[in-house]
Amino acid sequence: MTASIEFAGVAKRYGSVEIIPDFSLTIGAGEFIVLLGPSGCGKSTLLRMLAGLESVSGGRILLADQDVTALPPGRRGLAMVFQQYALYPHMSVFDNMAFGLRNIGLADAEVRRRVDVAARMLELDTLLQRRPAQLSGGQRQRVAIGRAVVKEPKAFLFDEPLSNLDAKLRNRTRIELARLHKRLGATMVFVTHDQVEAMTLADRIVVLNGGRIEQAGAPMDIYQRPRTRFVAGFVGSPSMNFLPVERMADQQGRIAVRLPGGATVVTQIAATSIAGQLEIGVRPEGLRLAADGPITGCVELLERLGERSLAHVGLGDGTVVVAEVPVNKTLAMGETVRLRPDLDQVHLFDGAGLAYHADVVLDEAVALGSPVGLVGADGTAAAAEAR
Repeated sequence: MTASIEFAGVAKRYGSVEIIPDFSLTIGAGEFIVLLGPSGCGKSTLLRMLAGLESVSGGRILLADQDVTALPPGRRGLAMVFQQYALYPHMSVFDNMAFGLRNIGLADAEVRRRVDVAARMLELDTLLQRRPAQLSGGQRQRVAIGRAVVKEPKAFLFDEPLSNLDAKLRNRTRIELARLHKRLGATMVFVTHDQVEAMTLADRIVVLNGGRIEQAGAPMDIYQRPRTRFVAGFVGSPSMNFLPVERMADQQGRIAVRLPGGATVVTQIAATSIAGQLEIGVRPEGLRLAADGPITGCVELLERLGERSLAHVGLGDGTVVVAEVPVNKTLAMGETVRLRPDLDQVHLFDGAGLAYHADVVLDEAVALGSPVGLVGADGTAAAAEAR
C-alpha cells in the first residue's frame, strides 16, 4: 500500500515565532522525495507535522486525499525512522521488529511472516536472535528501518537516519535504502542536510530555506539549473564559485560582463534586463586551466581526490575559487595560473539572487517570493514558493 501526500498551505508557529510560513507541496504515490536544507530551515518540523508528532498551526495535510491534519500519529498509517535508532536493548532483533505489530494485536503467524520478509530484504535474517549491543551501527539502523517496513505503511518518513553512521556505513546504507524503495515502490520522504544523500536517493529534491521552497526538481536539474543563488551555493561540493561582475554592452544578443581582473567575458546567456549587483557563478568542473584564461590567481592548495584534482586559487581581491585540474597535473603552491570558465556552464545572478542560465531566462513569474508551479510524480501541479 502506498499513498500520495499533500501539504496545503501548512504553517507552523511557536508563539510569535514563525517557522513555516506557508508551505504547499504534492508528493506522488511511490515517489522518493528528499527535503534538503541547512539546519533550522524547517525540514524536520515538516516531517514531524506529517507524522503527527507536531501540531499544525495552519493549513492541511492530506494522505491519499484524506485530511489527516488532526489525526493522532497511530491512525495515519505512516512509519518513521529517526536519527537515533531507539531500539529496546533487552530485546532481540526479532522482538524489536515485532514489538509494534504485537501491540496492535496482529496474529503471531502474520507477525513472523512480516518480520521474516523484512529481515531477508535487509539482510538481517541471520541476526534475528542478537541484541542491539551485539550489532554494528549499520546493522542497528537496518533494524530500525525493518521495524518500519513490517508495518506496511502508506509512506515511510526518514529523519536524517544516516547521520550517526561512519562514511563507509553511510554509503552502504544509502544504497540499501535506494534498493528498498525500488523493491517496495513505496512513498518515501527523507530529510537531510547532506546533498550527496539527496542527489543519490531522490526522485525529486525540495530545497528549503527559512521554511520556504527555494526550488524543487530532479537532482540534476537542481544541480545544473539552480533557480537562485542560495540553491547554487548550497548544492554541490565544493560549492559553486561566485565572482562579482559589471555588465558591459551586450554582444550578439548575449550578456557580456567584466570580471574582477578587468577581462570581459561574453556569456551564453540571452540579453535581458537584470537589476542590481551582478555575480557570475561557475562550478569547479566548469573552470579550467588555460594559458590565455581571463582569470589570474595563485595556487593556495591542490586537493588530490583520486578521480579528480581540485586547485584552490587565490585571486587578487582575496577571493578563492576552486577549479578542476587534470589528475596528473603538478602545481606548486604559490604558482601563478590562469583559468577559463566554460561559457556553457556560467550562471548569472541578479541583485535579488535570481539565476539566469545559458540560452534560458527564467520567467518573470519566478521572481523571488512568487508562486512557482511544481509537478508531482503523478503529474498534478502543486503550489510552492521560490525564495
